[in-house]
Amino acid sequence: MERIEIRAYAKINLSLDVTGRRENGYHDVDMVMASIDLYDNLTFEKQEKGITLECVNRTDLSCGEDNLIVKAVKSLREYTGFQGGVRILLEKNIPMAAGMAGGSTDCAATLLAVNELYHLGLDIPTLCELGTRLGADVPFCILGGTARARGIGEVLEQKENRLSPSIVLIKPTQGASTKEVYTALDAKQAVCHPDVEGMLEALQTGNLEQCCTKLGNVLEPVTEGFLPEVGEIRRELMKRGAKGAMMSGSGPTVFGLFEDSEKAMLAAEWGKSLGEGYFSCVTGFVSRKEREHRI
Repeated sequence: MERIEIRAYAKINLSLDVTGRRENGYHDVDMVMASIDLYDNLTFEKQEKGITLECVNRTDLSCGEDNLIVKAVKSLREYTGFQGGVRILLEKNIPMAAGMAGGSTDCAATLLAVNELYHLGLDIPTLCELGTRLGADVPFCILGGTARARGIGEVLEQKENRLSPSIVLIKPTQGASTKEVYTALDAKQAVCHPDVEGMLEALQTGNLEQCCTKLGNVLEPVTEGFLPEVGEIRRELMKRGAKGAMMSGSGPTVFGLFEDSEKAMLAAEWGKSLGEGYFSCVTGFVSRKEREHRI
């Protein structure tokens, strides 16, 4: 095998709680994450030596040593000792600094693809362990589907998700710094913790109404303090027919869950009308089985 093409799927957080802060600065979390049908395309080809990364549709994306894709290849080299070269073409469709694991999912796809390309023989738990060193969301992105994530995000339990709403994503022009958001959260005295167990029950039973009442993200009010647009978009999505709406991750992307697909399309069109730099689309959940089939 000389070439592999793979899709790297984005995620949204249906529930995000921060339960503590470790001495090393990492935060303990309790989250429910779900893969969605928005993805980057990556192509991996063998070459004689070196690591070459090219983004075919974004000139503002660094393709150097700081890119998680390059770091993932180097991590595999250090762990296994393989020295083969890799040429990587990236088509970037997931917005950057959006709270949807765009960098982490590219990193996860790289670990999976290079492991296969060079027949390294690493199992999924080992790849997840390597991924944790590169980013807390990487193990989830390796597995995909819907999962509860604890620890710093690396302790994963796959969960059933019987919901199939239309999901509208809207990202404002300005990004959000994860570090700044978590620092601001640490300074807050009172945090309203979401009902993670209730969310999992709603997903298992396929109850959209219950799911929407259990949406919760302790980072949302923090990010909204930096970017009031987050709240404005959330409220507008509700006015336009969303059963529930919330920010994903540390933001600033806001998603709305719609039962009516036509209302979802109209809401996404509204998002696109907000101006240059805004990202807006309609998507849906992707199961682990569907994700594996489409890679």
